[in-house]
Amino acid sequence: MSTDFDVWAPNAQTMRLLADGQELQMSRGRDGWWHTQHAELDGDIDYGYLIDESTTPVPDPRSRRQPAGVHGLSRTFEPDTYEWHDAGWVSPGLSGGAIYELHVGTFTPEGTLEAAAQKLGYLADLGIQYIELMPVNAFNGTHNWGYDGVLWYAVHEAYGGPRAYQRFVDAAHQQGLGVIQDVVYNHLGPSGNYLPLFGPYLQQGSANSWGDSVNLDGPASDAVRQYILDNVEMWFRDFHVDGLRLDAVHALKDERAVHLLEEIAALTDTVGADRGSRLFLIAESELNDPRLITPRTRNGYGLAAQWSDDFHHAVHCNLTGETDGYYADFASLDALAKVLQDGYFHNGTYSSFRGRSHGRPLDKSTITARQLVVAAQNHDQIGNRAAGDRLSQTLGYEQLALAAVLTLASSTTPMIFMGEEFGASTPWQFFTSHPEEDLGRATAEGRLQEFARMGWDPSSVPDPQDPRTFQDSKLDWSETETGRHARLLALYRELLALRRTVPELTDPDFRNISVDFDEAAGWLSIQRGRVVVALNFADSPRELPLPLPGPVKIALQTAPAAAHDGAIELPAYGAAIVTGSQGPRP
Repeated sequence: MSTDFDVWAPNAQTMRLLADGQELQMSRGRDGWWHTQHAELDGDIDYGYLIDESTTPVPDPRSRRQPAGVHGLSRTFEPDTYEWHDAGWVSPGLSGGAIYELHVGTFTPEGTLEAAAQKLGYLADLGIQYIELMPVNAFNGTHNWGYDGVLWYAVHEAYGGPRAYQRFVDAAHQQGLGVIQDVVYNHLGPSGNYLPLFGPYLQQGSANSWGDSVNLDGPASDAVRQYILDNVEMWFRDFHVDGLRLDAVHALKDERAVHLLEEIAALTDTVGADRGSRLFLIAESELNDPRLITPRTRNGYGLAAQWSDDFHHAVHCNLTGETDGYYADFASLDALAKVLQDGYFHNGTYSSFRGRSHGRPLDKSTITARQLVVAAQNHDQIGNRAAGDRLSQTLGYEQLALAAVLTLASSTTPMIFMGEEFGASTPWQFFTSHPEEDLGRATAEGRLQEFARMGWDPSSVPDPQDPRTFQDSKLDWSETETGRHARLLALYRELLALRRTVPELTDPDFRNISVDFDEAAGWLSIQRGRVVVALNFADSPRELPLPLPGPVKIALQTAPAAAHDGAIELPAYGAAIVTGSQGPRP
C-alpha cells in the first residue's frame, strides 16, 4: 500500500518521517507544508516526525490515534472503513428536546465509550434528545476532565479510541439519540503540546486563563484556522456527530473582519446541507453577547445556541441561599424572573463580581429561548466548587424537584448533568493524572488560589492528583433503584414526557413568557398561553394566583397541591404544572 504523509511545519528547516521503523526524508512544498509521497507501507502504521536535528520523533499534529499516549508515536486510522448503520437518523436540531451532559471516564465504572453505550437504552427511556460528551481528545495521563487536550484529532485511547467513538455515535443514533461533542479550540494542555515545534499555532505575548492564545489573526494564522475548521468537519463527517459545544469562546482572540466562529458556523451549515441534517453549534461564553446567536444575515455569528450561566446562578441562589462571589447579584426571585423573561440577567447592568457593567440585551424578535442552554447543574458549576458537591448533597428531595421543574419546564433548551436525574450522592470533583510531579503540584496549588474570591474552605478541596478524587466522582448506578433517588428519577421522566406533549412548555418565543412573583412570600409562576408553572421557594405552604379561566388540570405536581377559584395551594418547596382549557384571563 502506498501512503502519503503531509504536515504543516513552517518552523522546520528539515523534516524526516519515521514510519513503521523506516526513516524517510520529506520535501518542502508551498506555504510551509512538507510531503512524503508514495511511501511503501502496509496496514496500521506507527509514525512520527523528526524535526531538524532532533532524534526524538514527535506526534503528528493531525494524529488520529495515540495508542502510546500523547508523547508517543501516532498511528494511522481510516475512518471511512467503518460501516455505519444510522442511515435512518436525521438530526432534529435544537427543537426543544433536552441534553444530557456526561464525562466518559466517570459515567460508568469502566469509564469507556463501550460501557457508556450500554447505558443508551436508559438515556432513551429517560426521554432526552441529545447526549453531550465532555472532551474526548487525547491528553496526557489516564484521566482528567478533557480540557487539557493537546491532539485535537485523536480520541483518547483509554476511552476506546476513534473506532469505539464511531460505534458509540452509531448506537446512539439507532436509539434515537443525537450526540454533541464538547471541543476546545481556545488553548492547549500543558503536557504533550508539540505544536510550537511545527509552526506558529500559538501567539506569543497573547494569553488567556490557560496559557498562550491560539494564533487566529497573526502571521501564518490562515493555516491555524484551517487546522480548526478541518477538525470541525472531521467530527461531523467522520464521526457523524450532530452538534459541537465550543468551550469558552470568549477566550478566542480574533480581530479579523470575519471571526473564526462565523467561519465555523458557515462550515457547519454547509456540511449539514451535504448530510441532509440540522447540524449545530453551542457556545460557552461568559460575555452575554447576543451576537454569538444572532443570524449571520443580521451581522451575527450564526451559532445555534449558547450556555446560560445566569440561569444557573439564579436557580442556585434561590435554592441554596449562597451569595458569595459571582452568586451575589442573583440572590432574589426578581433575578430569576428577569432571566426567565429576558434570557440574560446582566444585559448591560452592573456586575458586582466584575466591578463593571456587563452584557447587552438580546432581540426577542430575532433570538428564541431555545437558543439558550440552561442547567441547574453542569460539570463546571459542580466540579469548580471546592468539594465538587452536587445540589443533592445539601438539598432535600423537594428542593431538587423544584430545580427539576424550573429547568425542564423551561422554554429554553434544558441540560441535565449525569446523575442529576436521580440525585446522585457521589460528588463530581476536579481530577487530573499528570505524570509530571511538578505539574501535578502546580495544578493543585492553582485550585486553591481560584477559590479565594468565593470564600470556600481550602481544606475541603480534594487533591486533583489523588486517584481517589477520580474514583469518588464515578456514578453509583445502584442508587437509581432506591429511596428518593428512584422517586426523583421518576419525576425527571415525567417532566421530559410532559415536555414532549404540552407544546406551551417549549414555546420558544420570549414574548409569550409572563412571570409573576412575590419576593416576600417566596413564590414565582411562569405562564405561557394556557399553561402555568407554579413554584414555591418558601419553607411553608403558599397560595399563588392562577390566571387561567375555566376548568384547570394539574398536569404534574412534586407534592400534593390543590387548584381552585383562580388559585393554587402549594406545600413547602412544592411545584406544579397547571393546564387550562383556555389562555390567560383577559
